[in-house]
Amino acid sequence: MERVTWEQKPKLRSPTLVCSFKGWNDAAESASSALRFLATQWDAERIGAIDPEEFFDFQVSRPTVRLTEGLTREIEWPEFVFSSAAVADTARDVVFLVGNEPNLRWKTFAATTVGAARELGIEQVVSLGALLADVPHTRPVQVTGIAGDPAMAERLGFSQTRYEGPTGIVGVIHDACAKAGLESASLWAPVPHYVAAVPSPKASLALIRRVETLLGITLELAGLEEASIEYERRLDEAVAAEPEVRALVERLEQQLDEADVQFGDLPSGDSIAREFQRFLRDQGTGGQESQ
Repeated sequence: MERVTWEQKPKLRSPTLVCSFKGWNDAAESASSALRFLATQWDAERIGAIDPEEFFDFQVSRPTVRLTEGLTREIEWPEFVFSSAAVADTARDVVFLVGNEPNLRWKTFAATTVGAARELGIEQVVSLGALLADVPHTRPVQVTGIAGDPAMAERLGFSQTRYEGPTGIVGVIHDACAKAGLESASLWAPVPHYVAAVPSPKASLALIRRVETLLGITLELAGLEEASIEYERRLDEAVAAEPEVRALVERLEQQLDEADVQFGDLPSGDSIAREFQRFLRDQGTGGQESQ
């Protein structure tokens, strides 16, 4: 079966593929929000999609039903959407790929993604990711750049990955890129584990700034900077009202200054997260602050 349906296949200039997947790779929706911001900034237009049929367990990632003009019922299926945009004042175009992390056939999905990249003449693949980590919300977000190819890692000032352990679809795609000889890198932003349910414009902003550097561009980020400041202010207020969370934040700050600090005597991350999210609900946010 044809796994990718192209609505149009534009002529692209030195294109980079930027991808993000909701789920395990997208703590606090930071990576997917960063990608949506970039796509909106550059007026990206949809050019195609990967058929979801092979890659989702629809009992896990269920389609939804909506009404059109209040009468016709239509089913909306999970999608993996490609869109493209010309980056102003550069000789470069960007292609975006966004969707939920697939449930099934990751090797086939990664091969499909690499095949689509080849069809579009993609020169490099960049993934955006976010993970929960033992970091305080009060400090700058330290984005990690990882490249599988030593030459690319050196050129971009990135780490060459030595990680061993469980991975997500992002790791599988980068492995497929390496085997296909396609340059690829990933950007990862840490998100405080005690506020996992709240979207983080601060982490999204940090990812976008690294994309700026990677692509050699400059974006208007004033609105996102204001959202980041407001995000931090709201968390400061919430933390100040919760002694247990405040103690945790102080310990995390101390950890950044003293590498040998031990955390064995702290409450678990899960218990802190539950207490903090309860506080946010009590304040009327429901853990769903807007960006």
